[in-house]
Amino acid sequence: MSTTEPDALLTPADIRELAAALGVRPTKQRGQNFVIDANTVRRIVRTAEVRPDDVVVEVGPGLGSLTLALLEAAERVVAVEIDDTLAAALPATIEARMPARAHRFSLVHSDAMLVQDLPGPPPTALVANLPYNVAVPVLLHMLDRFPSIERTLVMVQAEVADRLAAKPGNKVYGVPSVKANWYADVKRAGSIGRNVFWPAPNVDSGLVSLVRRSAPVATTASKSEVFAVIDAAFAQRRKTLRAALSGWAGSPAAAEAALVGAGVSPQERGEGLTVDQFAAIAEHRPR
Repeated sequence: MSTTEPDALLTPADIRELAAALGVRPTKQRGQNFVIDANTVRRIVRTAEVRPDDVVVEVGPGLGSLTLALLEAAERVVAVEIDDTLAAALPATIEARMPARAHRFSLVHSDAMLVQDLPGPPPTALVANLPYNVAVPVLLHMLDRFPSIERTLVMVQAEVADRLAAKPGNKVYGVPSVKANWYADVKRAGSIGRNVFWPAPNVDSGLVSLVRRSAPVATTASKSEVFAVIDAAFAQRRKTLRAALSGWAGSPAAAEAALVGAGVSPQERGEGLTVDQFAAIAEHRPR
């Protein structure tokens, strides 16, 4: 049971007041939309199944509304914030609203794409409201860099959520879907309305759950070799794989040989394949 005071979480008025005091105007360039609803952040924490022994990394904490809810539930929270003003203010917000748990919080003032290490014990969970324009690269970077992350829950633009969670054969299945599957089992975990944000975005948001695969993709090919096939297959997604992979393989005939070797029809298209099939193709690349 939480030991924090019921009013520790930020209200819409608190958030506007904080922003005004800091002179913060949410910027479109950084995709900033702050969650202003305490019920929503608690719902995100519940959906993420944050446990009392979890070390949670949060990317883009903003003014700290989700950070406080995570701190209520987890052992430790490490927040990665790129914005100078927000990064400078967050520790004081935590100290003021949750003094008893402030020692469990760490801040990394950096672009998440550049983060190579995090302070303290390895993170076990990633929970974040990711800016729409960088959601996929940030998510893939964090999963790649921190293999200790077992469970991830991200809030992203609904369209990005659909793409990440799409299965083979779905028309929005593509590079993000396959690459996310390299690391995890991915599924949609709910929708979030526009009115819980300030400013309200002109798109809906979705929650995506990613649970780290219990065993990595069984392949002798490296991640970069598999990702090269995925990128080539979807660069010309309307084309058959024989045509789309001809540049990658060296010629249409070489692409066909790799596909046949992997047990994939040369007439198939990228959107029909699983990550395991892409890995098999990578293994059969002509040397």
